[in-house]
Amino acid sequence: MWRTGSSEPYVTTTEARSAVEAVWRMESARIVGALARYTGDFSLAEDLAQEAVAEALVSWAVDGVPTLPVGWLLTVGRRRAIDTFRRRAARDTRYAALVHGIETEAPGADALFDPDAIDDDVLGLMFVSCHPVLSKESRIALTLRVVGGLTSDEIAKAFLVPVSTIQARITRAKKTLAASAVPFAVPEPTERAGRLPSVLQVIYLIFTEGSFASSGDEWMRSELSSEARRLARVLVRLAPEPEAFALLALLELTAARFPARLDHAGMPVLLERQDRRLWDQAAIRRGRAALRSAAATGRGMGAYGLQASIAECHAVARTAEETDWPRIVLLYEALALLTPSPFVELGRAAAVAMASGPGEGLVLVDAIAARGELPGSHVLPAIRGELLARMGRGDEARAALARAIELSTNAVESAELQRRLDRLPE
Repeated sequence: MWRTGSSEPYVTTTEARSAVEAVWRMESARIVGALARYTGDFSLAEDLAQEAVAEALVSWAVDGVPTLPVGWLLTVGRRRAIDTFRRRAARDTRYAALVHGIETEAPGADALFDPDAIDDDVLGLMFVSCHPVLSKESRIALTLRVVGGLTSDEIAKAFLVPVSTIQARITRAKKTLAASAVPFAVPEPTERAGRLPSVLQVIYLIFTEGSFASSGDEWMRSELSSEARRLARVLVRLAPEPEAFALLALLELTAARFPARLDHAGMPVLLERQDRRLWDQAAIRRGRAALRSAAATGRGMGAYGLQASIAECHAVARTAEETDWPRIVLLYEALALLTPSPFVELGRAAAVAMASGPGEGLVLVDAIAARGELPGSHVLPAIRGELLARMGRGDEARAALARAIELSTNAVESAELQRRLDRLPE
């Protein structure tokens, strides 16, 4: 219990900072969302939340961590909002009317502390930060900032760009939202269906970057993929749509393999060589349950559902050889019809190679190369090199893997490709 009425600090400054950081990481979306609903101004809401956090860093070291830290931050943010409105009131009758409404509220009339409304606030925050009017990069940065609670420095480190770049993206995003007069509100069901794909795409892209770091010295960035899974879980609670469940299923089933993706030296381990005893069985159960929820509507599988179904085939197989490769081939064919992509075609080629032999897969890979697709990607020559190696065509395999190493921008992946190249017989 924290004492009151004393000037003696109850916690150290470091302890207060740790408490503030913990609350912010867990509850920032609720706080910013509630303030955005209250003020009707998305950009102002985040500024108010930051001011409340700054005040907490000082106050909690003196008065102790409050019993209801979220309520404390919301109250401070609300008071700062009132101060802001009062400053603006002289030149803006709209703010003057709002201040009047605040001052004449009945005691206790405060929707900020309605748990159901807060849930809607988080959903509204996700839809605003992932609004289609923003660029893909801005949506990702803003979502991680205001929904995920990550700092600009953390986001910059995750995506290996300067902090100034992330800050510029967030600033541009706020200005774009303001210029486009995007309201802070949960879209109506008819509009929500049209905007949900944007939210799902952002979460998927965050997870993908965490799962396969596009560049740098790390193979995976687990904190980024974990954040994407957390956002997906929040989304299915607030908007239990089939594709939201399908995305969560895909993320859980894919992440289940993470414990086996690196060896003791930190080098990548290919799927067929992974120790499946290390796979996270709890994540597999969660993923399969989410996939069942996605399929329960009977409306057919979308792109995330098909990918999740492929991941499920891997998850339930005891070995790579026992995997239902023919089913995976069919799922990739359906996915290619729904979302045509050379990467989908490469996935299908790899599955065909497992189902029908490396020669069959190589024909498909060479067809992609012949069309001039993915000229700057290391993935195509890496897969091609692997198939050529299985066929005993060593010289061609070495050339393909050397090309993959040349194109790779990830240091760990380049080292793994070099290791595969070195293992080829002379």
